[in-house]
Amino acid sequence: MVVIVFRSRLRPGVENEIAKAGQRMYELASAMPGFLSYKDFVAEDGENVAIVEFESLETLAAWRDHVEHKVVQQQGREKFFTEYRIQVCTPVRVSEFIRKGTGS
Repeated sequence: MVVIVFRSRLRPGVENEIAKAGQRMYELASAMPGFLSYKDFVAEDGENVAIVEFESLETLAAWRDHVEHKVVQQQGREKFFTEYRIQVCTPVRVSEFIRKGTGS
């Protein structure tokens, strides 16, 4: 598994436009082989954080190089973001806890 942490800050006034582009990117990415998950959050200081999981570096590369994604990447640099940082990580260890049933 590969985990991508995408941290960004938006330019003022682009919220609606980037929301549309983001929805389209989610539709494309989630249909790609190897896509596992996507979640995003906004911190109190305005920073956006997206966490994306793909099965492998190869499936991530296919997404990174997708033609429509390339166009939106360029739009991000030109009009959506004041800054961003992408970290591509591989988990060292994974632990999980899932409570069974509805009781506490």
